[in-house]
Amino acid sequence: MQIRDERPEDAAAISRVTAAAFATAPHSSGTEARIIEALRAAGVLTLSLVAVSEVGSIAGHVAFSPVRIDGVAGRWHGLGPVSVAPDMQRRGIGQALLCEGLIRLAEQGADGCVVLGDPAYYRRFGFLDDRRLTYGGKPSRYFQRMVLKGKAPKGDVSYHPAFDVA
Repeated sequence: MQIRDERPEDAAAISRVTAAAFATAPHSSGTEARIIEALRAAGVLTLSLVAVSEVGSIAGHVAFSPVRIDGVAGRWHGLGPVSVAPDMQRRGIGQALLCEGLIRLAEQGADGCVVLGDPAYYRRFGFLDDRRLTYGGKPSRYFQRMVLKGKAPKGDVSYHPAFDVA
């Protein structure tokens, strides 16, 4: 498996993999593929990485985009969506995409990353629940952060408006 930056010709495959990966997820909004498309169209994908299988097909994808903390843009990013084709899940592809993405964020000088997701899963990568960092004005154990450099921020996090697609 190879992990690389997405290319323009990957867009349709990324949408298909993302839609399939979230099709039966109980926490899915059903908008994950459209979120990636909207982030791409807005030009705000900090990182968009794909995992390419041995046969050359897109097996997984991860997106990172800037977030604001208390309305201020900085060097913090949101992780997600992350997806792996259903027939390729449980093979470490998502983990590889996340690890590579976090390494690249750090190399680009990012201060940190936030994610809204399962604490048991994201804790393995170093994400922590921090009640001083909120989403939607409320703390949540599902909203987690990883400091890449500097100090942990405090305040309310907002994602790019692309996340509000219906």
